[in-house]
Amino acid sequence: MKSSLPHRPFIHFTSWLKPAQRTAFELAGTTAHRIASGPGGWVERLGDDAMISHKDDASLDELTLGLENWAAESGWQPARVFARFLPLKSDERISPILRSGDAALPLKTVVTEASTRYGLDFAAGYSHGLFLDQRANRALLRSFQPKRVLNTFAYTCSFSVVAAMCGAETVSVDLSKKSLDRGRENFALNGIAEAGHQFYADDVLDIIPRLAKRGEKFDAIILDPPTFSRGNKGRRWQVEQHFEELINAAMELAMPKCAILLSTNCTKLDPATLERNARFCAKLNRRTAAYVRTGSLPDFPPTHGASTLWMNLR
Repeated sequence: MKSSLPHRPFIHFTSWLKPAQRTAFELAGTTAHRIASGPGGWVERLGDDAMISHKDDASLDELTLGLENWAAESGWQPARVFARFLPLKSDERISPILRSGDAALPLKTVVTEASTRYGLDFAAGYSHGLFLDQRANRALLRSFQPKRVLNTFAYTCSFSVVAAMCGAETVSVDLSKKSLDRGRENFALNGIAEAGHQFYADDVLDIIPRLAKRGEKFDAIILDPPTFSRGNKGRRWQVEQHFEELINAAMELAMPKCAILLSTNCTKLDPATLERNARFCAKLNRRTAAYVRTGSLPDFPPTHGASTLWMNLR
């Protein structure tokens, strides 16, 4: 990818991945990670491709030039470059746009994380299919070696895939059947048979009571709800108001020593606030827990990515 623009140093306010860090990702079997992060947006490597997420045209121009310079110096050249506008309102989100590269190539592709395969689709909408900021939490779930996992708001089921590869049974719940179908494809990409795994295209708040009524229990539960959504019968969900309700409901399904991931993109719920909420719920349910925050990722600045906390019941 060549540019007619003059070479300039990388954008002074944007943090770019160092060549040694890119090599470390390669050695770890990971081809999906951030390349750059800054106040105007970020750049991701997604397999053979790159995607620029930007807040305005000026940021897009600067990140494009920065990517060209970084690619020349790092030795990795993207086959295609996509761009995605970051709107202030969710209803203004659109699919990424191809900026450079062969338009005839398929818009579905495959990336790896710790050698686990995930399918992406640049034509599926605003999100391509894998939340890169959850990498450390997927690794931690793998280290727990769970036996039975409930993955709520599962999207394309990346946590379920990791759990299944450890031999766990999984239950994945999401309102979107299309997302769950993509989750099934991720299972197939990794050679995982669907036996022992359940997929429910339904409202999480309706499914959890039914699971509790059946006496089902789990030793790992993933709670990564949207900031705002509408469930069955137009039920309004807002994470600031309803996350504690969700935690309390999930605890009805928790085995002793269950690990519960609390995760949100709501900026008002930082890890400290999540911990206060979790401690209140544990006390209410007469349970004790250890609270674990995953370490920072080398490609995500502290102000980027979801706020997350593991609530490990004792």
